[in-house]
Amino acid sequence: MNHYVMCIDTGDYLTSLTLHKVYKVLPDARAEHHGQIRVLDDSGEDYLFTAAWFVPVELSAQGQAALDKTAA
Repeated sequence: MNHYVMCIDTGDYLTSLTLHKVYKVLPDARAEHHGQIRVLDDSGEDYLFTAAWFVPVELSAQGQAALDKTAA
């Protein structure tokens, strides 16, 4: 099962993150240990951002499938 979050703060990354957009999270235990989260940003690449800028979201199976298609 994939993990998704919604952006609630873009910091200074206005071209990489969109406020209130849902992003796919990639596992990164080391980043989590440092208060960061690895997400596929608006460029389609994965980067580390401050975890506090995101909140977890629960999606239906249909919602996950739709987002997985766009992230592929």
